[in-house]
Amino acid sequence: MNKFGRILLSTGALGAAAITYSAAIERRHWTLRQATLPVLAEDSAPLRVLHISDLHMTPNQRSKQRWVAALAELDPDLVVNTGDNLAHPQAVPAALRAMGPLLDRPGIFVFGSNDYYGPTAKNPARYLLPSRKAKRIHGEPLPWRDLRAAMSERGWLDATHRRHEIEVAGMRIHLAGLDDPHLHLDRYDLIGGPAPADVQLRLGVTHSPEPRVLDSFAEDGYDLVLAGHTHGGQLRLPGYGALVTNCELDRSRARGASTWGERMHLHVSAGLGTSPYAPVRFACPPEATLLTLLPRSEKPTSTSEDTGRRTPFGAGENVR
Repeated sequence: MNKFGRILLSTGALGAAAITYSAAIERRHWTLRQATLPVLAEDSAPLRVLHISDLHMTPNQRSKQRWVAALAELDPDLVVNTGDNLAHPQAVPAALRAMGPLLDRPGIFVFGSNDYYGPTAKNPARYLLPSRKAKRIHGEPLPWRDLRAAMSERGWLDATHRRHEIEVAGMRIHLAGLDDPHLHLDRYDLIGGPAPADVQLRLGVTHSPEPRVLDSFAEDGYDLVLAGHTHGGQLRLPGYGALVTNCELDRSRARGASTWGERMHLHVSAGLGTSPYAPVRFACPPEATLLTLLPRSEKPTSTSEDTGRRTPFGAGENVR
């Protein structure tokens, strides 16, 4: 075999190894990230918020269900779910098993496109197209109403196109949420207007972090917006980051914490799942994030980019 043939063989072997790792190992490498964000009113006590997103659950994903359920051991003050929980018409019981212990805690949620419609088989190369150029194809309708009813019955608040004022851990929180901007279902006019000043936290919630939505929250004085949808890029290259975000958000914000405008903070979860038709992650393990919110006068001690770690939970990691 000549030198060129050996190079091709080696390149092919490396590519096959990368695909095997991405599909068989990394997509079940459940990871907890932690970050501190200075977003609270002065003299507020710290608030622990667990951000989960993009479970894309199917009935047989037992490892994921056990791992998410074990997150209750973190004892969060508030749980925020930013959508895309389902990936199968029979996945509601599985999603509820995963979130079961967390549903005993204060929580809020909005839905994403893959709560409403199931995944479809498509050319994987389409994932690399800019969001506005990729033709959207809906799969079969999913039982999102059943999921909404179950979470609401357990006490979680549906924030879709609603403003709420709640008290968590002795702290007054104003929150507002949107239906999925990725499907252009968002109606910011239904929740628009300045957020109240006499609360400790003004929190916005959306599935897809579209800039038009973030601009509106920032203009109305929100302290923090939580979102998902991007999967952190799902495929990331060392030194380059996310290849795409699947929305209009720039690649540098595909996962983790950043600022938007002069004072608003943004946290984008890389999420816990993938489409069953694109079951790969590379340099972007599935994640949940424990956010410790602090008064604005304090500086963050970590970021979600540099504190990723495997959890100590006995949750059957990397086992289907």
